[in-house]
Amino acid sequence: MKKTQQKKSLHQSPSLDTTSNMCPLRELLSRLGDKWSMLVILTLAKRKFHRARFSELKREIPDISQRMLTATLRILERDGLLKRTIYPEVPPRVEYEMTETGVSILKPMENLVHWIESHWKTIHRSRDTFDKKSV
Repeated sequence: MKKTQQKKSLHQSPSLDTTSNMCPLRELLSRLGDKWSMLVILTLAKRKFHRARFSELKREIPDISQRMLTATLRILERDGLLKRTIYPEVPPRVEYEMTETGVSILKPMENLVHWIESHWKTIHRSRDTFDKKSV
């Protein structure tokens, strides 16, 4: 980036037109901010080659239902974050692998995970304080 070019601040980004139903941020957060998408992405991120079979993902995220895992994988595949490969074997083997776009989201997610780790105790204390006032 040239010195004369400056990165737009958050409030200047056209992606943050929160008044629009077509806001890219709103749309992507509705996908990635659900209960399972980030867990699936982070689970794949921990694996060699960012790849796993359906059964491996199900085993590593035990509280997700088979139906919900299937739906989540389809959404992530549709958005281009994962690719699905079916191998012509008996029985067929299906693997899910992060795409280049999927891998590129890992750094922002890593930042979020670090933020959560460093602020989790403070958040809990705030909740406790709030809850005690509400009683």
